[in-house]
Amino acid sequence: MSIKPSGEGLSALKWVKSSYSTNDGPECIEVAHTPGTVLVRDSKRPEGARLAVGPDAWNGFVAHAAA
Repeated sequence: MSIKPSGEGLSALKWVKSSYSTNDGPECIEVAHTPGTVLVRDSKRPEGARLAVGPDAWNGFVAHAAA
């Protein structure tokens, strides 16, 4: 599910840039955790759409990516 930024609280999110992202490369993502949701966005387009997934789905993705 992709969501546009809106509503209170989204501006106060603490975004963390992936350690695999580079400053000059196209693969730059940031992640923010909220209760029950993990948000992912393109660091080059912070006001753009965000992907929202549940913690279990995120943990599964991270485990798969690390394998």
